[in-house]
Amino acid sequence: MHLASRSTPVILMILAFALSACGGTDEVNDASRRADGASGADARPSVRLTAPATPRPADAMLFSITGLEGPEAVKYDEEQDVFFISNYGPNESEDAPDGYIARASVETGEILERHFMTGPDATPLMEPRGMAIHGDELWVADVRGVHAFDRHSGEHLRFVDLTDHDPGFLNDMAIGPDGAPYVTDTGRNQVLRVVDGEGEVALTGEELGSPNGIALDRATSELVFVIWGRDAPPFRRWNPATGALTMGETTPGGRFDGVEFVGSQIVVASQVDQAIHLVTDGTGVPIQATEGRPADIAVDLRRLRVAVPYIALDRVDVFALTEAGR
Repeated sequence: MHLASRSTPVILMILAFALSACGGTDEVNDASRRADGASGADARPSVRLTAPATPRPADAMLFSITGLEGPEAVKYDEEQDVFFISNYGPNESEDAPDGYIARASVETGEILERHFMTGPDATPLMEPRGMAIHGDELWVADVRGVHAFDRHSGEHLRFVDLTDHDPGFLNDMAIGPDGAPYVTDTGRNQVLRVVDGEGEVALTGEELGSPNGIALDRATSELVFVIWGRDAPPFRRWNPATGALTMGETTPGGRFDGVEFVGSQIVVASQVDQAIHLVTDGTGVPIQATEGRPADIAVDLRRLRVAVPYIALDRVDVFALTEAGR
């Protein structure tokens, strides 16, 4: 999310891990090849991250991706082994039509194509934010709605205008267990869903706590989101099939943004303490300090690394989640 504009730095942490006897990174790869909307059988890989005794410092990055312009979110495409990075663009005005998705190397951080996705003149990207992959499509949220692009060619496929729902701040995206794209609206305490090319309100209410980052838990077929507000707990779990909304995991920090699953564990960005947290069995701890306020993170499941964008610093830092990931 951004709600502020380009910001600042601090200190803190990261982790090591233990592979269970049967599985390893091959299982991580198999699970991550599935579309974001996969459901049914438990797709959790048998990998276990362990929080370090002391968090790693903010300067422990493997490398940085620089030359960006307000990077708000990163998405890892396992099949192509690249990062997609959404950039607000050079003009900080919210309605400026100069946002874009860059394509970068996962190995080195080299920008392979800066303006890989931009949108047509009629519906350009305007401050693009969270992204989700579904089949051959990359979905992107922006100021007015959500866009679908061909994730291989970068071609713009369609735009779904959500302004009829008077959005406050369209933010992160995930593909639900029903295969529909969902987008959080942090400014209106609602989650919107795209069905048959149109938007509808899927969930709304003060109990949502200003939903920000969102991800699918394939094991439970629940959409899990973290809040921008400071209510406890910071996690909410919602089952689209039953409509059940429950309070979820807890971790210190606050102003939570990007959230990703690594097997049954969760990695989440916290802006209050400028740190990446690891949530295991319902409880989280900070594991990696960040130099700026972390926005919508991505996890490279192949190498067990986390990519952390900073809107204010115009860069993305990539950290190892394990010693092996270095």
